[in-house]
Amino acid sequence: MPHEKLDAAYMWDMLDAAKAIAEFVRDKTYHDYINDRMLRGAVERHIEIIGEAAGHVSQGFRDAHNEIPWRGIIAQRNVIAHEYGEIKHDKIWIVASEFIPKLISILEPII
Repeated sequence: MPHEKLDAAYMWDMLDAAKAIAEFVRDKTYHDYINDRMLRGAVERHIEIIGEAAGHVSQGFRDAHNEIPWRGIIAQRNVIAHEYGEIKHDKIWIVASEFIPKLISILEPII
């Protein structure tokens, strides 16, 4: 499959997971998040999906869309996947509640 089609599929995966996170945290507070293990797990899993998809996007596409913080997205996925004992819930909440809406607004016009 050509890089363009693969990149489009990975970008769609990123957007879909980001929208899911936005839905999960809508009308929630940090207190809600910290006290709901299922919510935390869902958010973490979808951040992981975003990072995994981002890691598969071609370098050419990444270079063309440097408004997306690829390195940070992939790094966050790696922390969740490999250093889960080191997850800082306050940082994940900031990602979910502040960064994800920004990411959605970047991804939608691209897709």
